[in-house]
Amino acid sequence: MDDFGDYDALSFDCYGTLIDWEAGISAALQPWARRHGLDLDSEALIAAHGRHETHVQQEKPNRPYPEVLAETLHRIAADYRVDATNEEGSAYGVSVGKWPPFPDSAPALAALRERYRLIILSNVDRRSFAESNRQLGVDFDLVVTAEDVGAYKPDPRSFRHLLDRLRHAGIDPARTVHVAESLYHDHEPAQAAGMETVWIHRRHSKIGFGATAPPVGRVQPTWCFESIEEFAATALSR
Repeated sequence: MDDFGDYDALSFDCYGTLIDWEAGISAALQPWARRHGLDLDSEALIAAHGRHETHVQQEKPNRPYPEVLAETLHRIAADYRVDATNEEGSAYGVSVGKWPPFPDSAPALAALRERYRLIILSNVDRRSFAESNRQLGVDFDLVVTAEDVGAYKPDPRSFRHLLDRLRHAGIDPARTVHVAESLYHDHEPAQAAGMETVWIHRRHSKIGFGATAPPVGRVQPTWCFESIEEFAATALSR
């Protein structure tokens, strides 16, 4: 397919792509770090989250995302040889709904909604996503979460489940493109499932992979944009 006019639907990752999860992670972890005498900047806290979250998700695929976050905090605390109370873990777990959207997400989604069916494939539970969705302000045609799948991306079950749900909803997977930031969580497994992908390279001005793990192998997204706004302008111009 030569351009986005050949597509009917867009499936989106949410956190890191539409929601600025790194800002949310930093805002949630900074007070905890200060309470325990840790002088860590935002990038250090984000990287600490990234070191552990994926491992927790792989080890505990059926655990709700707030519990994954709580366990992630306990492992971060162990790294720095400080404590994280159960209350602090729970507070981190429910912080998801306060994580802010990127400024361009809501207007871009509203514009894209006029032409495309919009789908979410997210590594969270339905309750957490519902809180974030209120900030995004758009009705998605289909929402698939890790809670629905029983596994977290990049587990291949996530994209198999998505493709099955698309077919059941009468949406042609071949006319659906996946839009995401994480090469590890999204682009590698989406392409393995046969999907074209759009990389929203939110960290284009930063070094490293931030809150996500690095990709396992070589991955080449079909398209690359630095923002949802830039992607939407291109997708709607054809």
